[in-house]
Amino acid sequence: MKITQLKTWQVPPRWLFLKIETDEGISGWGEPVIEGRAATVEAAVHELADLIVGRDPRHVQDIWQQLYRGGFYRGGPILMSAIAGIDQALWDIKGKALGVPVHELLGGPVRDRMRMYCWIGGDRPADVGRQAKEVVEKGFTAFKMNGTPELAIVDSHAKVDDAVARVAEARAAVGPDVGIAIDFHGRVHRPMAKALLRELEPFHPMFVEEPVLPEHLHCLPQIASGLGYPIATGERLHTRFAFREILEARMVDILQPDISHCGGITEAVKIASLAETYDVAIAPHCPLGPLTLAASLQLDFVAHNAFIQEQSMGIHYNVDNDVLDYLTDPAPLKIKNGYLPVLTKPGLGVDIDEAFVEEQAKKGHRWRNAAWRHEDGSVAEW
Repeated sequence: MKITQLKTWQVPPRWLFLKIETDEGISGWGEPVIEGRAATVEAAVHELADLIVGRDPRHVQDIWQQLYRGGFYRGGPILMSAIAGIDQALWDIKGKALGVPVHELLGGPVRDRMRMYCWIGGDRPADVGRQAKEVVEKGFTAFKMNGTPELAIVDSHAKVDDAVARVAEARAAVGPDVGIAIDFHGRVHRPMAKALLRELEPFHPMFVEEPVLPEHLHCLPQIASGLGYPIATGERLHTRFAFREILEARMVDILQPDISHCGGITEAVKIASLAETYDVAIAPHCPLGPLTLAASLQLDFVAHNAFIQEQSMGIHYNVDNDVLDYLTDPAPLKIKNGYLPVLTKPGLGVDIDEAFVEEQAKKGHRWRNAAWRHEDGSVAEW
């Protein structure tokens, strides 16, 4: 079997789909994208195509090594996201060629179903009590919300009080047994994170995510030591080598690799295994489309330390199109009582509606994250 060509489509709301075709008629799909940089990743995918057209797609490990090590410059969000989508598509081909889901190729499932969570509240979190009740009524046992809008490096304690009040509202709405994840989104600088992390403790967060930006992770042992709830990070780390550093420093309790940003299934499996040696959980990051979600689930079903999975159905970014729209059969990704059963179809376990992809690609997208500024006019973290 030989790879014949790679096709890509930018599709709304903010995704990039990849199809790898072969001379035996078996095709694989992947999702190589960085939010807001879809065109850049798309260009990287087609540059990497020169290295793999004509190769046997079933040699997934060797192709991954060639893509990663074959260039003098390596790593980073663009290159690792391009590799990630290619890797997902290669595993999809291999599973389809052998008639089994990817998790069977990785040793078989360690669980029958995966716990899922959803988003509430939007970028500037609001109306969280009502939305929290609604998602629990749908069967979810956990949800995530942004902790704050923009915060200055040193801000008023009133902003901390506002953030705490929103979490208190959500907790009051759903009671003590529902998991509440709070995403600081890198918006909270170290001086304010130090205060906010402590004041959230009475509300028993399931975890706090990205309490500081990746470039400031070294301060976590100082500002988060002794907290009675888990700290999570990882969506902006792109290789096992970056994760190794935070594991060795005992900085976090939950790793959140994004399987469309961290080199795909091949690298994510290694990250999960590395985390397991430190007794650290994983909760893959996934605010993207159906292929990223399906690939994440393939990891979840073989990683003993995976405990919950993010997904973007209904998220505030999904304008006009949502996750299930691009599938010929949405059943494999339909969440039931807060869980998804093990995927059983060959490959990634989902079938993409290529005609719909072609149609939506005519609309395309130019999604960009918000550009915020503080009251004094200086640039704010989003």
